[in-house]
Amino acid sequence: MPAPEVRLLGGVQVRALADRLGLRPTKQWGQNFVVDGNTVERIVRVAGVGPEDVVVEVGPGLGSLTLALLPAVSRVIAVEVDPVLAGALPGTVAANAPALTDRLQVLHADALQVTDLPAPPTALVANLPYNVSVPVVLRFLELFPTLERILVMVQLEVAERLAAPPGSKTYGVPSVKAAWYADVRLAGQVPRSIFWPVPNVDSGLVSLVRRPQPATAASREEVFACIDAAFAQRRKTLRAALAGWAGSAAAAGAALEAAGVDPTLRGERLTVEQFAAIAAARSVR
Repeated sequence: MPAPEVRLLGGVQVRALADRLGLRPTKQWGQNFVVDGNTVERIVRVAGVGPEDVVVEVGPGLGSLTLALLPAVSRVIAVEVDPVLAGALPGTVAANAPALTDRLQVLHADALQVTDLPAPPTALVANLPYNVSVPVVLRFLELFPTLERILVMVQLEVAERLAAPPGSKTYGVPSVKAAWYADVRLAGQVPRSIFWPVPNVDSGLVSLVRRPQPATAASREEVFACIDAAFAQRRKTLRAALAGWAGSAAAAGAALEAAGVDPTLRGERLTVEQFAAIAAARSVR
């Protein structure tokens, strides 16, 4: 069968849609709309989604990426906080991809408040608002175990932080917590010029592919509390930084020793598996 006809949105169409809706992009919701068809097609290609996938898209905006996703997947669940944009998206799809309207479901909601979706998602593909990108990624990985992979466009600094390996300057809490769930890599950079309005930061694509969580007797909450404590005072040694979390410096030292971790190291040197071992050692004491 021939592929359904889809008209992607360019700069002229995006501005016309915004004018018709009386929309002025707001910093509150991090609205920078994609005006380049090649970029949204690239995102879908790099995401590796296919006909069996149920994709959740957070912040679809005016529908640029939505239109590129619909021909490639079985269903798109678009989560949009802006009531004007949520209301307009079905009409945009009907006008530009009339044969694919049944593949779209719009959920007017704040992604940070969502607890359930109409169908179990297999992928998250989105141009994420910069101000909520890390919380959205971690929240959806936690809430939806059916999510096999994520491909998001975020601020380049955030993408680099998520994908940073232990020991690098940008390695921190987001890096370790993302690694709890997935193999993470930087999947490319995106020029500012593909957005309207043009942001004053660069963007990047980050890919997360779910993998088994580290084997540990500690719960995710216990491991994440250990991670938070280690990086709250990141210039301190682990023995000192984890003293409050463990109950005392001596207790922190004992947990580190039991986990086989040098107590004079700093948190930025440890893998997520080492944090899991420390949390497990403390939980059995």
